Amino acid sequence: MKIRYFARLREAFGESEEIKLTAETEVSEVAALLKERGGQWLDELSRPYRVAINGKMAAMDAKVSDSDELAIFPPVTGG
Repeated sequence: MKIRYFARLREAFGESEEIKLTAETEVSEVAALLKERGGQWLDELSRPYRVAINGKMAAMDAKVSDSDELAIFPPVTGG
């Protein structure tokens, strides 16, 4: 699965990364895996953020699979 980061999260984590999912997973579980990295991952993902799956806004209980693209961004971004 490709994860893309925007705004302050891009500055902290880089533009994107690929992770391997072996089964359909909730967005909240992906976030928990990222937070387990500690440091800036825990700090930044403990602040408010929004997500989109394949370009559509999604809730934290939405399911993602290995073929999806997950975007993570602050709740307010500039244009």
